[in-house]
Amino acid sequence: MEKEKVLQLYEPLHDQLSQLSRYIHDNPELGYEEKKACAAHAALLRNHGFSVEEGYLDIPTAFRAEYDSKKPGPTIAYLAEYDALPEIGHGCGHNILGTISTGAGILLSKLVAEIGGRVLVLGTPAEETSGAKVPMAEKGAFDGVDAALISHPYEADIESGSSLALEAIQFTFLGRPSHAAAAPEQGINALDACLATFHSINALRQHALSTARIHGVIIEGGVAANIVPERAVAQFYVRTTDKLYLKELSEKVKNCARAGALAAGAQLEISNFELGYDNMITNHGIQARLTEHLKALGIADIQKASPVAGSTDVGNVSHVCPTIHNMYNIFAPGEQGFATHTAEFCEATLRPAAMEAMRKNVCALAMTGADIISDPQLCAAIRAEFDAATAGER
Repeated sequence: MEKEKVLQLYEPLHDQLSQLSRYIHDNPELGYEEKKACAAHAALLRNHGFSVEEGYLDIPTAFRAEYDSKKPGPTIAYLAEYDALPEIGHGCGHNILGTISTGAGILLSKLVAEIGGRVLVLGTPAEETSGAKVPMAEKGAFDGVDAALISHPYEADIESGSSLALEAIQFTFLGRPSHAAAAPEQGINALDACLATFHSINALRQHALSTARIHGVIIEGGVAANIVPERAVAQFYVRTTDKLYLKELSEKVKNCARAGALAAGAQLEISNFELGYDNMITNHGIQARLTEHLKALGIADIQKASPVAGSTDVGNVSHVCPTIHNMYNIFAPGEQGFATHTAEFCEATLRPAAMEAMRKNVCALAMTGADIISDPQLCAAIRAEFDAATAGER
């Protein structure tokens, strides 16, 4: 796709996108409370000819916006996030993240009348907490999508990489209270069951893959030193590099809790305290084309991804359709960047350097989408890579 044509089409959008990002920045909303942000995205997309469904899949602050060229061709989806953090607002930069996705969708819609295909912008709430992409993926939001793209603000330009699959497990141990001094033999100590679980999991770690992570806390452990604890609750994150091994390791962790409960004579309840995330599978075909366009637009220093120890709900999308989740630098050349989840990063999303990063990334994302639509060989290669990466799951 010709760079000059895309840049020319972008210019009338720039002020609209800048205003959208600032409005969301100035009106931060927590996950599943993003009414203003959702409405603002939806209004802008409608103004550019998209049909928009708010409250998508019965998620009040999710939306689905579609622009159909009425010609055959692939479907390109851009994923918008817009939830804020408590107290510091948009310290993760979701005001500009969602704006760039909406902007890329609008820009690509100006091209599909010529090249065909369909453009989706999907509003995906609550990334910071219990991400909506998980139920959206389960309910078919990404079925039939040929490429899903999302770019995250950061302090460097980094290609899409991996993330860890995650299960959030809660163990509730139920014993029997008694006077800890006068009648300890009548009690069943739920805290003992919980502590035994921790000891067993500590032993399990030496037999888990070195890339796995198991970490947890006790959130309830008794009410007084002279009462045998009747109830204890522990929460654990289990993380692995792929979701198949996650199932295996999570079951071993659960067995540690079962053994602890059996040893103490306590009852055990197992539940999930948050939604689980799949590992991120980057589609390198999409990322290579995006990198090519970013470099053509003047972003020279684009780093390869390093192994990531965190988890994201974008991982669940990547098991349904070809997906990327890259990072882009919102700071000026030579400027000291700030880490995400800080007030300083929040403020930086409004600076001129961030607006210039928005310009380049919106254009590059739209150009990448246009390439996938107009180049059948590229689209087929992207699908073949995805099929090979997920073959063991089917």
